[in-house]
Amino acid sequence: MKRNWIILALLFLALPTMAQNRQPQVIDKVVAVVGKNIILQSDIENQYIQYRVQGIAEGSGKEIRSRILEDLLLQKLMLNQAEMDSITVTDEQVEAELNRRIQWFVSRFGSKEKMEAQFGKSMAEIKDEVRQASKDNMLQEQVQAKIMENVVVTPNEVRIFYNDIPKDSLPTISPEYEIVQIVKRPPVSIDEKLQVKDRLYQIRKRILEGESSFSTMAVLYSEDPGSARQGGELGLTERGEWATEFENVAFNLRDGEISDVVETQFGFHIIQLIEKRDNMVNCRHILLTAKVPIESLEKAQNQLDSVAQLIRNGDMTFEEACKKFSDDDSKSNGGYLTNAATGSNRLSLQDLQELEQSYSEYKNLAFVVGRLEVGEVSDPLPMTTNENNDAFRLVMVKSKTEAHQANLKDDYNLIQSWALNHKRQQAIIKWVKDKAAKAYIRLDDTYKNNDFYYDWNIQ
Repeated sequence: MKRNWIILALLFLALPTMAQNRQPQVIDKVVAVVGKNIILQSDIENQYIQYRVQGIAEGSGKEIRSRILEDLLLQKLMLNQAEMDSITVTDEQVEAELNRRIQWFVSRFGSKEKMEAQFGKSMAEIKDEVRQASKDNMLQEQVQAKIMENVVVTPNEVRIFYNDIPKDSLPTISPEYEIVQIVKRPPVSIDEKLQVKDRLYQIRKRILEGESSFSTMAVLYSEDPGSARQGGELGLTERGEWATEFENVAFNLRDGEISDVVETQFGFHIIQLIEKRDNMVNCRHILLTAKVPIESLEKAQNQLDSVAQLIRNGDMTFEEACKKFSDDDSKSNGGYLTNAATGSNRLSLQDLQELEQSYSEYKNLAFVVGRLEVGEVSDPLPMTTNENNDAFRLVMVKSKTEAHQANLKDDYNLIQSWALNHKRQQAIIKWVKDKAAKAYIRLDDTYKNNDFYYDWNIQ
C-alpha cells in the first residue's frame, strides 16, 4: 500500500517534531474508536504539522485535519478487518521490512549518525518508535491486497472511463521520449580482480587475527555506501533480496563465521553472519570493486566516438550499430531504455530525474536528453552502471511526443492506469461502506459533522 508508506515515512520525519512539541499544557484525547483501535488528537496533530512542513497538503486547517482523520479511520478499519480475518505478520517479517525502510532513510540522510542527530535519538530508539507502525502497515497492505485481488479493467471500461471525462478536464501530458542507447562496458582485467581479492583476503586476515573488528573494517574499507556506515550490516533479510552467489554463502554460514571471498555482479565480498532466524539472516559484508583501467575507458570512449560518426554519416543505423557494438542487454530490443519503475519505453524528463535517485544508470540523462533533437546522436557519455562499474554510452532520442492533451491513441497505458485506480477506489468505497456498517466506530462530537469522503455509518 504505497499511500501507507507515505504515512510511515511521515512518522519517521515526525520524530523530532514529536520530541520538541510535547508540552505539558496540551491535553491529548481519544477522538475516534474503530473496533479495538483508537485515534488520538495527537495522531492528527503530528501528521498535520508534517503535512504543512512538507507542503503536501492544501486547504484550511480544518480540511486537512479532516482528511488526516479519514486516512487514520481507514487504516484502523483495515487493522480491525485484519484481526477478524486472522491475518498476521511475523516479528521477523516486520524487522526485515523495518530494516529496509531504515536503509532508505539512512541513504537519504547520508549516514546513520546524521539520521540519529536529526531525530535526536539512537537508531534503536527510532526503530522502537516506528516498529508498530511498520507492522500495522504490513497488515493493512494484506487487507488492501485482498480487496483488490479481482479488480481489473477491460479495454471497453478504459474507453468508457475516458469518454466520461469532460474534455476541458483532460490533463496536459508532458513531453515524453523514446531513448535508445549503445553501451560499452570495458572489462576489468584479471590482474585488477586478483589485486582486489588479495586486498579482501588481507582484510579478512586482520579481522581473524583480532587486529580489528569486522564492523570497523567495513566502515574503513567497504565500497557499499549504504551498509558501510552501519559497519557493513545489512539487516534481517529473506532469500531473493541479494545476488544468488551472495545468498548461497550467507545462508550457510554459522554465527560469527566469516566467509571466503565471494564474487557477484557487484564486486567482491567477505561476509560475516550476525544472526539467523528461520528463513532470514542478518549479515555484515565488506565490498570491494575492481576498477576498469583508465586506458580501457579511453578506448571505449574512442570506439563510441567512431560509432557515432558512422551513424551521423548514414553509414549505419543506430539499431544496426547497437546490435554490433553495444555490450548492454538492451541491444536485444534495439537499445531502448526502459523505465525501471513501469517497464515502459516512454519517459518524461521528470521520470528520468526521479529514476536518477534510485538507479545510477539514469544519472544526468535528463540533462542530456532534454538538449537532443529527435534523431540526434550524443557524444560518448560517461556512466556508472547499476553494478557500480564505469562505462560509456551513446544515446539518441528515437521519438518525442510534444506536450498534448491526454488521448486514447497516444496515452492508452496512462489512461488505463487512471481507470484502474478509479475502479480500485470504487472498490475501497464499497468495502468501507460494508465494513463500517458492521464495525464499532465512534467519533468525538468535534468531528461528527465533517464532510467525509467515505460512508462511515456514524450515528
